[in-house]
Amino acid sequence: MVSTETPVCNFGEAAVDFSLPGVDGKTWTLESCKGEKGLLVMFICNHCPYVKAVRERIVRDAHELKAMGINFVAISSNDAANYPEDSFENMQKIAEEWQLPFPYLYDESQEVAKAYGAVCTPDFFGYNADLELQYRGRLDESRKETAEGDVRRDLFEAMKEVAETGQGPKEQIPSIGCSIKWIES
Repeated sequence: MVSTETPVCNFGEAAVDFSLPGVDGKTWTLESCKGEKGLLVMFICNHCPYVKAVRERIVRDAHELKAMGINFVAISSNDAANYPEDSFENMQKIAEEWQLPFPYLYDESQEVAKAYGAVCTPDFFGYNADLELQYRGRLDESRKETAEGDVRRDLFEAMKEVAETGQGPKEQIPSIGCSIKWIES
């Protein structure tokens, strides 16, 4: 397992449109996912210990931020042939087990992950109401283990600021996680 860190936020960069199948049987687009005040696009997967360490916090933050007009969408882009735990069928099971309150989409071709410049799981892209990038940082200081309960909620605070002002914080700490498992050509 290779740990990878996300690059610095490229403020104002436009969100990339997509049309991907969800574990709920629907096809989702950027437009159908966005909230009134913004959208958090996150690249996750089922097997990554970094994602597992924060999944309950992701669900908590999604519920709280939805009330502020920020929607969430999760995308899995890993090579399921070599990482069967990340298959679409297993994504469906995980979505139910984790009770995900947002669409969980499968990027089988990996084109969406490449278009976004996603590098790891989890990788968070926080957009404002105009779908301009305002956050590319960590959820909190958790790594492969969940951080203490009283840590600063970096992603939550940033997206709350985006909901209130349309702007993200200038200081952001990169997310860290497992590298995306790219299909070898």
